[in-house]
Amino acid sequence: MVQVTPFLLVLSLALVAPGLSARKCVLTGRWINDLGSNMTIGALNGKGEFSGSYHTAVSTTTNEIQISPLQGSQHRTNQKSQPTFGFTVNWSFSDSVTVFTGQCFVDQDGKEILKTMWLLRSHVDNIKDDWKATRVGINVFTRLRSQE
Repeated sequence: MVQVTPFLLVLSLALVAPGLSARKCVLTGRWINDLGSNMTIGALNGKGEFSGSYHTAVSTTTNEIQISPLQGSQHRTNQKSQPTFGFTVNWSFSDSVTVFTGQCFVDQDGKEILKTMWLLRSHVDNIKDDWKATRVGINVFTRLRSQE
């Protein structure tokens, strides 16, 4: 019986370990990025589309920051546990729009992380100012846990 115990331990680890590493990253929920901005992503529909809201912590406008709507889409390959996605934020308080693209990852500690890159297009009054109308950047989002 003593020799069977190590075998059963190895067998149980072999059966359980794949389930631990295959944790699925889910976009739905509340997120915070490295700059303190918050977003909420609603449930995906059958086409992989979602909507939500974005509350930025940073802005170059002097207008009061407001919560802004977002619309997006997740790649619908169900077999993928770390899906790619994209969404657009139509800023409620300025004449600009931002598009984000990224991937949802689960790190080695089981923490969900959204790695994103974005393009922000601001309104300019003249085509000669077009050169300064688009900005590019990256953000890393982590799941925002509700306070209980």
